[in-house]
Amino acid sequence: MEKSQWYMGTPNGVVLCVDRSEGHRFAGKFYHAYSSEATAFSDMDEAIFELEGFYDALNFPHPTTNSRCFGETGKRTGQQRQERKRVMKDEELLSRHGDLGTFIIRVQHRQNSSWQGRITWMDKNKTVCFRSIWEMIKLVAGALDTVSVQEDSQKEASWEDAVEE
Repeated sequence: MEKSQWYMGTPNGVVLCVDRSEGHRFAGKFYHAYSSEATAFSDMDEAIFELEGFYDALNFPHPTTNSRCFGETGKRTGQQRQERKRVMKDEELLSRHGDLGTFIIRVQHRQNSSWQGRITWMDKNKTVCFRSIWEMIKLVAGALDTVSVQEDSQKEASWEDAVEE
């Protein structure tokens, strides 16, 4: 299979590897170019918070809304902003794979307290644009065949809309 969709294309690109699925809960790890170690997650909520911390640490893409917290317990956990140095090449990142599915996530914007970008399902070499974190999660779930897709009044992105080359 030609791997035309397999590229990072952005400094904040990550490879999301899903290793386990228990109902609607996905567990696995993700990799980025600034660490040789994977960041493990036990569900997608944890993955989203860790990724948001990563994007905050990179300050890219820059969020259009500020985070809000109330008191010490409301502060977001994650990495502190710091200068980052790449320790993994794109080829090494793209060689990582999950047991159930592997996805390249490229967040291009963080607007309206959500993410917009592109996700590539590496196992099928398909790429789809997403307009929100929720849509991205549904794409991952749809790829793993664990969620039945329901019709909505507004057309949502799906793997049938994917670009194949």
